[in-house]
Amino acid sequence: MVLIRPHLALDGLKRCKSEAEIRIPSYTGKPGMEPQPERTIPQLSHASYHRLLRQNRNFRLLWMAQIVSEVGDWFYTLSIYTLLLQLTGHAGSVALALVLQVLPQTFVGPTAGVVNDRLKRKHVMIAADLMRFGVVLAMLLVRSRAMVWLVYPLLLAETTMAAFFEPARSSVIPNIAAESEVLVANTLSSATWSVNLLIGASVGGVVAAFFGRDTVFLLNALSFLVSALLIGGMQFAEPHAESAAPLRPRDLVDFSPVLEGIRYIRNHPTLLPAVFAKAGELMIGPSWVIFTVMGAREFAVHGRGIDAAGGAMLGMSILLGGRGLGALVGPLVAARWAGQREHRLRLGILLGYLTIAFGYGVLGASRSVWMAAACAMLAHMGGSTVWVFSTTLLQIHTDDRFRGRVFAADLGLGSLTFAVTAYLAGRFLDAGISARTVATSTGLLMLVPAAILAWALHAAQPGKAQGAS
Repeated sequence: MVLIRPHLALDGLKRCKSEAEIRIPSYTGKPGMEPQPERTIPQLSHASYHRLLRQNRNFRLLWMAQIVSEVGDWFYTLSIYTLLLQLTGHAGSVALALVLQVLPQTFVGPTAGVVNDRLKRKHVMIAADLMRFGVVLAMLLVRSRAMVWLVYPLLLAETTMAAFFEPARSSVIPNIAAESEVLVANTLSSATWSVNLLIGASVGGVVAAFFGRDTVFLLNALSFLVSALLIGGMQFAEPHAESAAPLRPRDLVDFSPVLEGIRYIRNHPTLLPAVFAKAGELMIGPSWVIFTVMGAREFAVHGRGIDAAGGAMLGMSILLGGRGLGALVGPLVAARWAGQREHRLRLGILLGYLTIAFGYGVLGASRSVWMAAACAMLAHMGGSTVWVFSTTLLQIHTDDRFRGRVFAADLGLGSLTFAVTAYLAGRFLDAGISARTVATSTGLLMLVPAAILAWALHAAQPGKAQGAS
């Protein structure tokens, strides 16, 4: 799953010179209540990441599961997108694949949220991984243009399982990590996602080019099996499941818990900007279409023993490598700056939007694959910061019994914008608009969520309401 990310990340951090303290508001979990007086926690440092992995067995297992499954995912993503472009010749086929990989999360989200708030999230993750193991193995059946249609229902099935897995993974972090470790855990997870992208995109292109797509599909299927085994070794309490009523089949179509979750978000103004933050990353959907087309048509790599399909995959892998490097560096730097001070977490989201706008705005003028990769790196430094900071704000402020529904809404809203913008990007490219123009337009489009968030932050400043009166 594309959305749908180790020690390399830690090497990029410098040790803090002092253990200065920062502050984080505590949250009561009661509707309508504002954060309570602040208490101090240690500043993020190199030692924070090392200590979390060394001392927290549950997080270590979840982190290892993330590594194996996501590296496999990036191998797989390269192969799927270049396969579709090769067999159909249309950018729209890549856009449709991305739509099927993200849009179902919007529609499955309400049910996934209810399931994650009623059952043990550990069991939900294991079941989703085992189902995805079977789905990805079935991709081996796609061997000609006549069978290309099979890719789409399989992607739909895989995404449906991801819609259950991802909210569960985000929701268990506060159950297995201390409150002072939540931002550390999220930053490390994001850095891991980025390193996995960097490794998966770089090595995946080589593996696919020289060993074939079947090898890639097999490796990705096995990665889900290993992930399920690692998660099965986790041992932690899940209070929401212990106090919940048994889940009945009719509960899957009962939307009263969903409405309860909507009321919960609406009654907590601190949650609203964070819930919509990922939906504002309007470049995520188009990026996959843009990178696939640019890799094949603008920046294909040529060399001895590399055919056209392999060159396209290698070109795309360089662009994705830049994206992965940016997504690695962004949160590591930004988390050191923000700590867990909420006003900086919110401001960091705004700065992330502006960085995305600049990176994609310049991408269209790139004349070499390396310049394009540098633009992708800059843009996704901002994009990954938005992802980490919004996730941390949601985890800090959401009560455990609502966490599955809140994160399902978070993922569902983002998936909707990812799908719509990817579809539009594919249509524009097939209509003859160049990938460079689409990239630059995507950067300009990012100014819209940036302006909305800037207005919201300005309106929420203390004393603003009193001054207006």
